[in-house]
Amino acid sequence: MTTASLWAPLRTLRARALQLSLLCLASLAPGWAAAQGGAVAVQWLGQSAMKITSPGGKVIVIDPWLTSNPKTPAEFKKLEALGKVDLILLTHAHFDHIADAPALSAMNKAPVYAPAGLADSFATLGVMPVEMAPRFNKGGVVFPLGPEAGIKIIATHAEHSSEFRWKNPETGKDEMRQGGEPMGYIVELENGFRIYHMGDTGIFGDMKLIGELYKPDLILIPIGSHFVMPPADAAYATRELLKPKFAIPMHYGANALLRGTPKEYTDALGQSATKVLVLEPGAIARF
Repeated sequence: MTTASLWAPLRTLRARALQLSLLCLASLAPGWAAAQGGAVAVQWLGQSAMKITSPGGKVIVIDPWLTSNPKTPAEFKKLEALGKVDLILLTHAHFDHIADAPALSAMNKAPVYAPAGLADSFATLGVMPVEMAPRFNKGGVVFPLGPEAGIKIIATHAEHSSEFRWKNPETGKDEMRQGGEPMGYIVELENGFRIYHMGDTGIFGDMKLIGELYKPDLILIPIGSHFVMPPADAAYATRELLKPKFAIPMHYGANALLRGTPKEYTDALGQSATKVLVLEPGAIARF
């Protein structure tokens, strides 16, 4: 008997064990295996709140509504649990997207990029120091942490509204102030990985242009309906307009009006090259 023939059964067993392991991983959740073991981490914290950790270790938090968010895990209702935050992005002025931004910015000395009108309101009303709310606008390429950091953001259109409700400390009454125009964000990380946080939005035709121009690897897409796209519209936008490699559904389930579900989204999507990663709040996908 040759040495090769002695080793053949062992190689067969090893191959079978590897095959079974991959099958087990793939059965845990759609796209789970594809999202492990990479350089980019994306953590969903409920509603539209996302924590992105870049390959270089920079931490970007988008739409931080955490302390009163019913979908945020208890451990992340303390802002300190996020660790060091380098950059905060806000898509629009509604409470469930901005609530914890001022406190998180002050805690980390992190700049807050927001619609221009909202940034102006923050500064003029004393919500945060003017230097922490730098002005920019849709379409421009911005290096919010400096060109040397290698992270770029581009604000895009979003089909929504952006009223800023501010409680006047002198009267104790709510007042409506300028909130700017709603936005989505293309976030390009140091390794070229592109994330499209769509903000709150209905479907619009220029999503096709965004997909062709920026070619996002990952979309963070609202599916809850009522205030944002219903699952069927979100599926159409994913399959026909944006065509990303990965999609993480968000902005559903935080209240009774946000009835859209990930299952409705994946059912409407059907056979697609896009891998849908359905996260529980607090879970992390890695790319």
